[in-house]
Amino acid sequence: MVIQPSLNMRLILIMVFLSFSLISILMVMYAYSERKLINQMELQATELTRAIQIGVEEVTTSKGSTDEARLAQYLKKINTRGVKEITIISNSDKIIASSDPKRVGEALSHKRKELVIKAELGDPVSEDGKTYNVILPVVAGETLYGYIHLKINKDDFSDILRTNAITRILATCFVFGLGIVFTIILSRHYTKPIQRVVDASMRVAAGDLTQHITVQSRDEIGKLSESFNFMVVKLREVRTLEEKLHEAAHTSGIGQLSRHMAHEIRNPLNFISLSIDHIGEKYAPADEESRRKYGSIIGGIKQEIKRLDMIVNEFLEYSRPMILNRRMVNVDALLNDIVDLVWAKAEVEGIKIVREVADSVELYVDPDLFKTCVLNAVTNAFHAMASREEGRVLTIKTVIDDDRLKLSISDNGEGVLPENLGKLFEPFFTTKEHGLGLGLPMTRRVIEEHGGSVEFRSVHGEGSEIIFIMPLSNG
Repeated sequence: MVIQPSLNMRLILIMVFLSFSLISILMVMYAYSERKLINQMELQATELTRAIQIGVEEVTTSKGSTDEARLAQYLKKINTRGVKEITIISNSDKIIASSDPKRVGEALSHKRKELVIKAELGDPVSEDGKTYNVILPVVAGETLYGYIHLKINKDDFSDILRTNAITRILATCFVFGLGIVFTIILSRHYTKPIQRVVDASMRVAAGDLTQHITVQSRDEIGKLSESFNFMVVKLREVRTLEEKLHEAAHTSGIGQLSRHMAHEIRNPLNFISLSIDHIGEKYAPADEESRRKYGSIIGGIKQEIKRLDMIVNEFLEYSRPMILNRRMVNVDALLNDIVDLVWAKAEVEGIKIVREVADSVELYVDPDLFKTCVLNAVTNAFHAMASREEGRVLTIKTVIDDDRLKLSISDNGEGVLPENLGKLFEPFFTTKEHGLGLGLPMTRRVIEEHGGSVEFRSVHGEGSEIIFIMPLSNG
């Protein structure tokens, strides 16, 4: 897996890159400017040298006006960058040639005489505002033939330096502008996912726990997204737990009230049953016909009292805390016991019992409770096939799937309507004329207390199947 650099490392690398780029560009610009200045100075020195050479030839020879014209022409052609004026002064203080033709033939001004005197005293260079005056004597042997006067404009070199400085500033601005562009791109790259996290957090704070952020990187932003998703999952678990606790508290309160009411109902039923027995014995009619009718009425009342008492007992059993007395139980032996209990009823109702049981398996369960659950499923299957005229088949099947045992009980009865499938395990829901609707909820509760689960499948008109999924481990 490719390890991506962290955000901090990326920022450091960007700053190092910008610094290196800036230093490199400045070094290149400095080298370029330095070379350009040196070339300019070399060119200027060559031109000045050539001018001095011609001036010396002029003042040390006597070739006439032709040479003076040649000197004047050269002075006009000379590169004026850095040199404002070149003047050839004769020994008689007269200008014999100049880059400014108007000055040829003029006598020296007072100011230039002072410059010549300073040059003779050993001070050939003097500053005059933005101009340097350079006086160079022309000497051959021990004879002074004249002077060369140079006016050098220092602003021309300042312009070069200023141009180079501006170029460096522009280069610096370019590098930092490039850095700003990179920074904007990087900030957008990171602020967008951060904004997504912020928006999702606000929606979560508003109560929407369905939020999920797609993790697109493995850096700090990716870890932040993973942490957010983990937090939302935990919040959903907490909300589910709170709902369950609230429901449990509500159910517990109702259960306590219901148990109290059941006891209160049970006591009058016992009194009524005893009173009916007493009335039946003491006030029985003398003649046979009246006694028969009287006994039938008394028997019906006793039967209804018994049914009510059974419903109360079933409710109390469902609401009572469950205590499991587990031990290892052989599944084959348990199924044999159940088949023996229902064999006679199956024979009478014409139900064929088919067993497809796997190899001998043992479960760590409460045998009485587990047996009650299976027997309840078999009884429900019998009831479901009551409307079928023939070909009634009950199938009991066990399958070992990894570390689980799947025990299924299926029938080919009338099945369950699709709209009722989701309600079968709800307390007090029943499709029977008689019953409290606690059989399947109690069955699921027992199986889940054993660490298992219950599945129910049904197709209306074709039959139903209930599957008990039990762990094979004894822990």
